[in-house]
Amino acid sequence: MIDPSELFSNLNVSVFHEPQLDYPSKPPYDPSSSYPEYVIHDIAKENNGVYAAVRNTFVLLGLDKGSFGTSKWNPLKGIIQPGETVVIKPNFVLSSHANGGELFSIITHPSIIRPLVDYAYITLQGKGKIIIADAPQMDCNFDELLEKTHLNSIRELYKKKLGFDIVIYDLRNFWLDNQAGSKNSYFKNRHTLSGDPSGSVPVNLGKKSMFHGLGNRNFYGADFNRNETKKHHHDNMQEYLISKTILSADVVISVPKLKVHKKIGVTLNLKGMVGINTNKNYLVHYQIGSPSKGGDQFPDGVLSPKAKAVIKLQRLGFDLFLARPNKFTDSLYNLSAKIGKKLLKTQKASDWITIDNGDWHGNDSTWRMVEDLFRIFVYADKSGILQDKPARRTFCLVDGVIGGEGEGPLTPDSKKCGLIMAGFNPCAVDLVCTRLMGFDYKKMSLFTHILSNPDQFKINLSQIVINSNGAFINVFDPCNKSKYFNFAPPIGWKGHIEIEEIE
Repeated sequence: MIDPSELFSNLNVSVFHEPQLDYPSKPPYDPSSSYPEYVIHDIAKENNGVYAAVRNTFVLLGLDKGSFGTSKWNPLKGIIQPGETVVIKPNFVLSSHANGGELFSIITHPSIIRPLVDYAYITLQGKGKIIIADAPQMDCNFDELLEKTHLNSIRELYKKKLGFDIVIYDLRNFWLDNQAGSKNSYFKNRHTLSGDPSGSVPVNLGKKSMFHGLGNRNFYGADFNRNETKKHHHDNMQEYLISKTILSADVVISVPKLKVHKKIGVTLNLKGMVGINTNKNYLVHYQIGSPSKGGDQFPDGVLSPKAKAVIKLQRLGFDLFLARPNKFTDSLYNLSAKIGKKLLKTQKASDWITIDNGDWHGNDSTWRMVEDLFRIFVYADKSGILQDKPARRTFCLVDGVIGGEGEGPLTPDSKKCGLIMAGFNPCAVDLVCTRLMGFDYKKMSLFTHILSNPDQFKINLSQIVINSNGAFINVFDPCNKSKYFNFAPPIGWKGHIEIEEIE
């Protein structure tokens, strides 16, 4: 068995590229070839290139190289042991695309999850647990998400064929039903959820938090109640509420989407760590106001006096009414919103493009939150106590068959790439993915800070080794002028993170 520290220090990354790669459409996403190691034996009639691509990322990493091509090939052995608990953590943000776009430009496709389940089961030898778990955004309809992904078809297959139980968890403690009859009924549309069946663990980073030493007056979380966010982030209290299922896992397989993000630049393995936190309002997303006022909500000099007045009115409505939801406060907020809409009628739309809740390159909060969560993910034990060495084994596999560009993470345009990337150190995998997207990691605070702490996060750019079936070996070569997939960044990041050509 590989020690978690040894695995975390492995900077090998595989990049498999097949330009014509498409997701299969028929659940439970069986392979279309009968591989020697395959245990279920059901073969799909439609082509499933994704299953073969995931398998090839294992081959490129040299996993169990000596047994490849035989029934004994077991690529995840050493990462997983029989009897252990394996959590597969996809990127399940929403259950629909608000602009009517491609849902799978936002979330991990289930055909990526299926081979991971198969190979985890092979390694477990039928002994142990496989859990699929994530904490989506608060307005994600999880039942709808399960229906559209057909994840239950994988669970039913395993129960029927092998008598093995796979469980699927929504880790959130509540959800906001924005698809209900009255979208403005913030109180009525809030539904309490059971959350993680194992419970949640508060983890206080204290002085190790990236927020330590910052005043919390302007902190804003994911929900309307700012006081809750500030309660958990002040002085030596820098607290997150973490899924005990995640902390108790022997192995976590992170399966993010290749996608841009308006608050941090890109969302991959590291940004995906928001899905281990069960109460989204513990997460500081931005600080109210412009930089000259101690905030990072929007840049200085972009708003007219009228726009500033509207933003203040909206903030007042959030703080006075929606932070304490009930039927009466809903009515008062809706009245204030109508006033705001009248003020907005003559406001230029361009004034609002980059100022929506920290959605720009000057956001100095989200990267701090992500680094905090990543530190917890790597070093916190099942009781939430930070250890000196990694507390669990990790494997990463990125779904880039279709990526998300433009106004990600919630309303991106789909970007067909035909990519699947895999590795052991989430930082190394994310850096390779960022470069493949055509972005400069040196222009993102998260990466520059993590790279400045190589001992803490076991990352050294010069030691990343890329194994590829294509031309993606020297992605960090400054003389390589190719931008590869050249993702369109969010508008608030345009002109800031693109790689500059070197003549």
